[in-house]
Amino acid sequence: MPELYADIIVDISHEKLDRSFQYRIPEELRDTLEVGACVVVPFGNGNRQIKGYVIEIQEVCSFDPARTKEILGVVKGGVGVEQKLIVLAAWMKRNYGSTMIQALKTVIPARQSVKKLEHRTLERLMNREEILSLLGESQRKKQIAKERLLQELLQQETLPCEWVTSKLGVSMQTIRSLEKAGALRIVSTESLRNPVKLAAQNAGTQEQRVELSEAQQQIVDEVIASYDEGKPDGYLIHGITGSGKTEVYMRIIEEMVSRGRQAIFLIPEIALTYQTLLRFYKRFGDRVSVMNSTLSPGEKYDQCERAKKGEIDVIIGPRSALFTPFPNIGVIIMDEEHESSYKSESSPKYHAREVAEQVALLHGASLILGSATPSLEAYKRADTGEYKLFNLRERLTGGKLPTVYTTDLRQELKEGNRSIFSRKLQELLADRLEKGEQSILFLNRRGYAGFVSCRACGHVMKCPHCDVALSEHNNGTLQCHYCGYSQKKVNTCPKCGSKYIGGFKAGTQQIEEKLRELFPAARTLRMDGDTTRTKDSYERILSAFANREADVLIGTQMIVKGHDFPGVTLVGVLAADLSLGANDYRAGERTFQLLTQAVGRAGRGTLPGEAVIQTYQPEHYAVRYAALQDYEGFYGEEMLYRELGGYPPAAHMLAVQVFSSGEKKGMDLAEKLADSVRQELLSQAKQEKQMGTGPGSRGAAEPRVIGPAAATISRINDIFRFAFYVKSEKYDILIKIKDSLEEQLRQNPSGTETVQFDFDPMNTM
Repeated sequence: MPELYADIIVDISHEKLDRSFQYRIPEELRDTLEVGACVVVPFGNGNRQIKGYVIEIQEVCSFDPARTKEILGVVKGGVGVEQKLIVLAAWMKRNYGSTMIQALKTVIPARQSVKKLEHRTLERLMNREEILSLLGESQRKKQIAKERLLQELLQQETLPCEWVTSKLGVSMQTIRSLEKAGALRIVSTESLRNPVKLAAQNAGTQEQRVELSEAQQQIVDEVIASYDEGKPDGYLIHGITGSGKTEVYMRIIEEMVSRGRQAIFLIPEIALTYQTLLRFYKRFGDRVSVMNSTLSPGEKYDQCERAKKGEIDVIIGPRSALFTPFPNIGVIIMDEEHESSYKSESSPKYHAREVAEQVALLHGASLILGSATPSLEAYKRADTGEYKLFNLRERLTGGKLPTVYTTDLRQELKEGNRSIFSRKLQELLADRLEKGEQSILFLNRRGYAGFVSCRACGHVMKCPHCDVALSEHNNGTLQCHYCGYSQKKVNTCPKCGSKYIGGFKAGTQQIEEKLRELFPAARTLRMDGDTTRTKDSYERILSAFANREADVLIGTQMIVKGHDFPGVTLVGVLAADLSLGANDYRAGERTFQLLTQAVGRAGRGTLPGEAVIQTYQPEHYAVRYAALQDYEGFYGEEMLYRELGGYPPAAHMLAVQVFSSGEKKGMDLAEKLADSVRQELLSQAKQEKQMGTGPGSRGAAEPRVIGPAAATISRINDIFRFAFYVKSEKYDILIKIKDSLEEQLRQNPSGTETVQFDFDPMNTM
């Protein structure tokens, strides 16, 4: 029997994960030692023994076997936070295809070399008579700053150091001179950063608790009862927009916190953080915090430390918040679970929904997914009984879903309307402005205009480093949104010399300008990628609109996801079908979700809402069902398409992505890997046919390979991109293919080429 070796990290910190040590696994631990186990190992040249964590087990020894030391034993006791994170990383490595180091760096928080917040206080040591004596001496010597400080010390025994230096204008040199004289001492205390200050300032009074509806209470009762019975489960809450899903989430979290457990609340967009945090802060106070990319490195690290120390009960954030090192998680909630931002686009390319299931399993926690437009993956699992399905079909306000009008832009043009706004939308906008009600205009675009093209020859201005069109901005530049390349706006076509060259399609800024032309008195706010670059920009825009400082909010996708503005009674969706033209099997699903979520922003208060969907394809089923707010109808039709095409969730897909600085070298490697998969599948099919166990014997589809081919965007930043896809009804088959390709690449390194794996990709390459 071959020897087994364990790779062990002895310092579980983000900065030292690249350095592991290898030890021989003793005979008595061969069958029981697992990844994540805490072990004792000899370390260094002396008799020093330290603890470490097993991150990988293998038969190959990377060093001289004769000099490799043996593990001394396993540390007994409960599974700690670090062990759970390592086990999670190992699961991610296996299921998504990455190195163990990449997986560990994803789940383990970076330890930042930043100073902790230091608060210094001056404490008086001398009695009043001694201070008066020093004061008299300072007055004689005309030491003005020292005199001011001594006057204050006569009145108070302790003074904040920052106040003394800023308000009194006393230098640290003067303070230290008094410290040296024995008049005072400087006391330093350290604290962890708390990034929820803005919510604390705006929270106001504690949120008034509302009485749950019968349907809401049933969800809370069932989730908690199952948890208390030791049977935590997975749940999907399919609730129409405005049905009170958030209140259900908060009640369940309250119950978990009362049981000494912690909660992770996932949101898909940073833009949703402010409103969500405000509601949670009113309920949970300082026991709630956030984790997202707008935090400084010090703030991120401090939230992990606060979680470990038990200073917070609830963390709110996008997918990375899943890795908050809570010791005792009771519930994980994914709001708007259908959003594609829950999928990581860097290795390991994990989906938060699947990782959340594993985290819940490790902690014995409940998992709750919620959406008005669930992903097909989640709804299929509810449909087959893997998740418990709850439906919330009524709005909390008692109001109805908005009345939706679909306007055909082709007909508008035929009848002479060349405006960005259909006549119906113009009519309703005028009505809302007259009544003092608010409106939202949604456009799935960014920048001043879309791509720039020549109407004479059709030439499109493209980035010289990426295979994408440049976008026109109103500062007179054309910009690539992939690599950042920019150039000046052109007035004549570089190909044919025509002057008929310009931006195509409207951007959010252009929408704002046209709106002001129609309604000069309208107060507008714009929220897109360009207006939300700075820290707190999301909060400022959303807070201003919530406070009725604007009549119309114009923006891209971020304005229609999860926000609750009771004053909004009209939503206009401009160019609704732009996303239907995407080269993506999920185009119909995304369009339906986007339109349904958008129109659902209207009428969430006591006033009825209306919505206008402007489209060139009013007959498309995604547009029709969105206008009807009919999820079940859409699900039935979309699943037929997925089953016919063998797309997720009817089957599984593995995208093998090849990146290369050389076009031919990249394509050659992609073809080589794809051919090896075909040979492997062919060999496997023959064996199964002989044994009578192949997929054909059950009537199921055979696994198959599609491609390779150049990616939809074939070059970014001078790196060529290729992909091929493997389809199979069984996820395990795809994992075996991934493992086989990884071994092939390990034995025959590809040089400068990079290969990545993406299971059930959210975006086609």
